[in-house]
Amino acid sequence: MPAISEQELRKQVAQGDLARLYLLAGEEKLLVRREARRLMEKAGGEGVQAFNCQQLAGETPVDSIADAVLAMPFMAGRKCVAVADFNPNDKPAAELAKLHELLDDLPETTTLVLFYPTLDLEQPKDRKGQGKGAKKGKSPWQKLLDKAEKVGAVVRFARREAPELRRGLLERAGRQGCGMSRQAADRLLEYVGKDMHMLRNELEKLCAYTLGRGEKEITPETVEALVHKSLETTVFAMTDAVIEGKPAQAYKLLALLFEQKEDEVGILSTMLIPYMDMFRVKMALESGKTPQDIKAYTPEKRYNDFRVKKAQRSLRYFSTPALKACLDLLLEADLALKGSPLEKRTVLERLVAQLLLAAQKEAA
Repeated sequence: MPAISEQELRKQVAQGDLARLYLLAGEEKLLVRREARRLMEKAGGEGVQAFNCQQLAGETPVDSIADAVLAMPFMAGRKCVAVADFNPNDKPAAELAKLHELLDDLPETTTLVLFYPTLDLEQPKDRKGQGKGAKKGKSPWQKLLDKAEKVGAVVRFARREAPELRRGLLERAGRQGCGMSRQAADRLLEYVGKDMHMLRNELEKLCAYTLGRGEKEITPETVEALVHKSLETTVFAMTDAVIEGKPAQAYKLLALLFEQKEDEVGILSTMLIPYMDMFRVKMALESGKTPQDIKAYTPEKRYNDFRVKKAQRSLRYFSTPALKACLDLLLEADLALKGSPLEKRTVLERLVAQLLLAAQKEAA
């Protein structure tokens, strides 16, 4: 059975038409955990579930996994064995050989679920779209995926996009007795990102606060006051203020980062991203290419259209020499953070001032 969709998985679970093996992985860990739990409940739900549903850690030896898989169900027609975060890349060849042998001979009475609620073992791609190390052959992880597709089913859970996440937030808030405006949901997505587990936790907090005050709707102001801004969100907002020549806003956001005790090196690394984006777009334009062409020559996995367009808009503030001067300032700050006796906070405050001056000189 090849890789299947989430919808097909739910259909199989609902109908009880289960494969002998499922491998659940992907970026959206909340869905990985949820669907694994549903599989365990369905496959081990008959008879005495305490005996017919065994959950094992990824460090469990393959011999012990095999013992659990090959044991007969207790007073039921089927049982489930679920193994969390089994990492084939860390296992000896002998252990992997035993696992592949087991997968080739799974009994009809057992559903084995390999699920990855924390590990992400997908290989990054190089510029030609091949996995790193492709010349050396397939990785143990890829071999496991191939085996799972051959004898069972592989389901990958990708991050949800903003419209679907927004709809889910509004529906979940409604079920808890809270209204939520589209603007509040969008602000929550902006601050938290697309991780469903984090979004759910923040929404629970917002609902409890809103209902506790006797109010009926989560407002953008409530989100602003209660939701912790992610490092990237705050740094990008600060860098936008610097690029646009807004010193008060830039220093206000920098103070917020210090208040949240964010790592100074992490702040600087994130500040570099918009400037590198602008420089790449600038070089593409000067080479007779389009801004979108940079996606074929950059290593980032998620270089999307929004990021390219934002860099292109920001270029109106900078010439090529000014951009190079800003990159030099960022490099000097990096060296100072890692080797200067100056306080790290002072290094970043000075950097923001220097970048603001660079933008002002360009506008003059």
